[in-house]
Formats: sequence, C-alpha cells, structure tokens
Amino acid sequence: MGLWETVRARTRPKRNDLDALFLVPSAAITLQTTLGLVPTGSGSVCYRSAAGAAFAQTQDDVLALLRDDAEAPDVTVSQDDFGFTWLVVTGDPADLSGLCTGLHAVNTTLELNGFAGGLLCSLVPFADAAGRRVGLTYLYKQGTFYAFAPSGEQTRDTLLELSVRDQLDKELPMEPDLQRWLAVWKAPGL
Repeated sequence: MGLWETVRARTRPKRNDLDALFLVPSAAITLQTTLGLVPTGSGSVCYRSAAGAAFAQTQDDVLALLRDDAEAPDVTVSQDDFGFTWLVVTGDPADLSGLCTGLHAVNTTLELNGFAGGLLCSLVPFADAAGRRVGLTYLYKQGTFYAFAPSGEQTRDTLLELSVRDQLDKELPMEPDLQRWLAVWKAPGL
C-alpha cells in the first residue's frame, strides 16, 4: 500500500480472477477423496439485475449462449428473498468442467457488458452419501472462494466449512476473512 492510500485509509480493491473457476474440477477430486463430497451437477451465478433494455438483452444473450451448448444443460432464472437473481445451470454431475465453463461465461458476459457491479457470487454445490451439502462459493468482488454448508433452516455446519477450507487452501484462493463467508440461505442447489 502506498503513502497516499495510507493517508486516505483506502486500499485498492482486489481484482477478481474469474479463471479461478477453472480450478474447481481439480478441487472436486480433493473433496471427493478426503470428505466424500461429489458435485451435484448444478451451479449458479448470483447477481443484482439492472433495469433497462441493455441488461435484459445481456441476460437473454447469456441464456441463449448456455442453451446453445451441444449438451444443452437446463438453465433457469429465479429471484431470492433479497432481490438477487440466481441463474442456475443444471447438467451432468460428471461434467464439472463444462459447468464451470458455463458459469465463467455468465460472469464474463455480465462483466464485459458493464454489469460487473451487480455480480455477487458463483456457487457450485457438492453433497455426500450422508446428505450433507456444501456450496463452494466464489466471491466475485474478492476473487476468493469459501464453503457454505447449511445444516438446517438457519443453521450451518461450520466444522464442515472449515474442513473444506483446510482441504482446498493449497488448490483454490480461499477467503481468509471468515466474516466474508456469507450465508446464502435458500441458494439454488443447496
């Protein structure tokens, strides 16, 4: 941090690295071998919709891009209780690379069309045979991942979340500040 930033008590925002989403398939192998968690086949991007024709056209372009894929995954759009839009892609659980490519395309298209300010996160859910679920969540503005493991209506399995962090800290840029590990209740796929 430079002198001017110190005087103003401001830092430059960390630049995101959307290519980090391509690291998820190799991290999935680690999750499966160490914790028994496997991909569910779905993933989502959470963003705040903007008003106007430009945003509507961009969202339509994203949907068309995803649906034009040879595998043609199921794509849905929904809104949560907080007014955020969730674009959910569901396909073959064995094709995690394809899913991550689709999520990357959604984020990149929104970013390139001037809607980066509305991007919140991308989420890739995993589950095990015992029914535990965890979402590997990419925070767009931080460029980092964290685990969110709901265990009830408004409770979370923090031990599982920390276990995921510990297993993946060498493979993914994990968010070090636990206060940024947002609870994404009712996230699609979880």
